[in-house]
Amino acid sequence: MEESVYESVLCVKPDVHVYRIPPRATNRGYRAAEWQLDQPSWSGRLRITAKGQMAYIKLEDRTSGELFAQAPVDQFPGTAVESVTDSSRYFVIRIEDGNGRRAFIGIGFGDRGDAFDFNVALQDHFKWVKQQCEFAKQAQNPDQGPKLDLGFKEGQTIKLNIANMKKKEGAAGNPRARPASTGGLSLLPLPRGKTSTLIPPPGEQLAVGGSLAQPAVAPSSGGAPVPWPQPKPATADIWGDFTKSTGSTSSQTQPGTGWVQF
Repeated sequence: MEESVYESVLCVKPDVHVYRIPPRATNRGYRAAEWQLDQPSWSGRLRITAKGQMAYIKLEDRTSGELFAQAPVDQFPGTAVESVTDSSRYFVIRIEDGNGRRAFIGIGFGDRGDAFDFNVALQDHFKWVKQQCEFAKQAQNPDQGPKLDLGFKEGQTIKLNIANMKKKEGAAGNPRARPASTGGLSLLPLPRGKTSTLIPPPGEQLAVGGSLAQPAVAPSSGGAPVPWPQPKPATADIWGDFTKSTGSTSSQTQPGTGWVQF
């Protein structure tokens, strides 16, 4: 069962003219100046369609869409479509009817942009046809396609700079270590040029350089260790000094010194 092929539209131009052309006397090509350009034989719409690998140039009526002539194109450039030698807006196409009869007619566009689109539409279609043929050949013979060789050739060497790689790894993998703390709290590093002095609580000894330091010995104590000074207990009357100073100030003020008492 043959696979169904749909028909696609490649290009539509609403204004095209058809001309009767004289027989070509030489192999130099067709010239649009030899046509009666001011008297076209027919005017209407041009439509390019594609069905499979074939392209069709259809000349249709602008209003009703009735087909005037059709030119099958099996390759481009080729004998089915030829450009004239003296203009880029005119072409010669080979039309065919259903009975096998063929004739060559001239077509022309009033705008160069329309002629350019007509030319590019045919070029793109047959470029696609060529790619499809190449893909089909590669699918049938996959071993004949070009292979990518990534191996080393004889005598070919490669150089790796491992020293720079180690330097980069060392710089990224060795961050600045923080000093380990002896307890559960972490201590921030001290500024440069300063030392820390730890004051132990009463009754404990200070560890210096991994050994326990002995308490200070007073000269008059005969070598006996002097305990750390104990904090004084807080005074029960916290306002005592304030009341004493207030009373002393008031006692210094005597009557008769010029002050008026109320």
